[in-house]
Amino acid sequence: MKYTRKYNSPIGLLTLASDGDSLTGLWIEGQAYFPKIDQTVLKKDDLPIFHETISWLETYFQGENPGFIPPISLKGTEFRKQVWNVLAEIPYGELITYGEIARQVSQNKNGKYVSPRAVGGAVGHNPISIIIPCHRVIGVDNRLTGYAGGLDVKIKLLEYEKIDSSRYRR
Repeated sequence: MKYTRKYNSPIGLLTLASDGDSLTGLWIEGQAYFPKIDQTVLKKDDLPIFHETISWLETYFQGENPGFIPPISLKGTEFRKQVWNVLAEIPYGELITYGEIARQVSQNKNGKYVSPRAVGGAVGHNPISIIIPCHRVIGVDNRLTGYAGGLDVKIKLLEYEKIDSSRYRR
């Protein structure tokens, strides 16, 4: 992360981070695992990647599928990147369980067992909230589970995608 920019969204203040070419982070102010941004990071509002990301966000917050993903660069363990790649494939307006993600990652590991709890840890550390849609993950028995940005924010994000959250247990 070399550059950051703030963005006021309908769900609160967002922090965007970039290496100059790709989006490397998108966090909701105050969310769990919000990174500490050191003094060497520059605030820069005019990067093309920030304009592209804000365009994506504005389309999303209008309740529409943006239809594209801005260039992203993920840093993390190989396991976390595998989980985040599965998250990135969850279609707009659809949900998946932690167990389903664990099964998909297990298939990529030649059938080696992957714990849904371990998947939950990786989902919680997703560095690019909203665009990599960790809010589309639910627990067993259709239970709305925690979200690093708060369960109320998760519900709002699902509502933008026209998902009736009242159908799911809390």
